[in-house]
Amino acid sequence: MKLPTPRWWYVRNGVPGPVLRAILTPLSWIWAWETARRLARQPQADAGLPVICVGNLTAGGTGKTPVVRALLARLTTLGLEAHGLSRGYGGHESGPLRVDPGRHSAADVGDEPLMLAADYPIWVARDRVAGARAAGTSGAKVLVMDDGHQNPSLRKALSLVVVDGETRDNEWPLGDGSVFPAGPLREPLAAGLARADAVVLLLPADLDTPDPELLKVFSGHLVLLARLEPVAPPPRGPQVGFAGIGKPWKVERALRAAGCELADFAPFPDHAAYSQGQLKALQALANHHGAGLITTEKDWSRLSPEWRERITPWPVQAVFSDPDALDQLLREAINRPD
Repeated sequence: MKLPTPRWWYVRNGVPGPVLRAILTPLSWIWAWETARRLARQPQADAGLPVICVGNLTAGGTGKTPVVRALLARLTTLGLEAHGLSRGYGGHESGPLRVDPGRHSAADVGDEPLMLAADYPIWVARDRVAGARAAGTSGAKVLVMDDGHQNPSLRKALSLVVVDGETRDNEWPLGDGSVFPAGPLREPLAAGLARADAVVLLLPADLDTPDPELLKVFSGHLVLLARLEPVAPPPRGPQVGFAGIGKPWKVERALRAAGCELADFAPFPDHAAYSQGQLKALQALANHHGAGLITTEKDWSRLSPEWRERITPWPVQAVFSDPDALDQLLREAINRPD
C-alpha cells in the first residue's frame, strides 16, 4: 500500500512530530550512508552519446518531468535527435524498451514515460547503461535521463537538479535538511549539490520571484529559473480535482490560481493506481456537486480509455525564464570533449 507524501517534511517553522522524527533519524543515517557507498563504488559507463541527467535532491514533487519535456523540446529545436530515458517506475517492463503509446500502458512502462512518449522517443530500462546504448543504436544523438542524480551507472555530460521554488504557507522545499525518511532529501544537501552542474528552480505560474532565502541556499551554483505554467486554462464550471503526485496539494493550489472553480479536491499517493471503486467514488462526488472531474496529465495517463473519456487532463509545461542561457548550457555539455 502506497502512502501519501508526509506534508510535515516541508513545514518551515514549528516542525510537528518530534518523537516520530527522532525515531526516523537513525534510519536516515543508514539511507544516507548507503547512498554515499553506492555513489562511490559503482563505475560510470560511457553510453557513447551525451547524457543529460534531470534529477531531484528530494523525494518527488518538484516538477522534474515537465523539465525533461522542455529539454527534449529545446534539443530538438537545436536540430539534435534527442531521446528520453527512464527507469519506468510503476511499470512491469524491465527493458530496454522504446515506449509505444499506442501499445503500452502506464502499467507496462510507468506513467511518466508514457506521458512523454506522446511527443518524443522515450526508452525505459532498469539497466540505464543498456537503455542508453539501445537508444544510441536506434539513432539518438543525445539522451535526457529522467531521474538518476543518485544513480552513477552512466557518465553524464550535464547534471541538473530540479528544486521546487514554492515557499508559501510555511513550506520549505528542502525540509529542515533531514534525509529520507526523517525528511524529503534523498541524500545530504551538500553532497547532492556537489555533483550538480546547475539547479533548475521551478516556480508556480502565479509566483513572480523566488524566495531570496532559498536562492541563498544555492549560492555559488548556477541557477536557472523556470515557471510551471498551464498549457491551457482549466474548463469552466465547477470541478472536482484529484491528483496522485509527490505534492498533490500543489495541484489544488495551482488549479485555484488558474481560476478553476474547485468544488472539492482529493489527494492520493504518488503514482497511485486508481481502482474502479476510487474512480466511481470520485464520479459520485462530482455528481453531488454538479461538477466535472479534472486531474493532472500524469494521473490521466494511468487511467483506462473508458475513464479518460470522463475526466479532463490538465497539462502543464516548464517555461525557462532565460532560454538562451539554457541553450548555451546544453551546447557546452554536448560539445564538451570526453
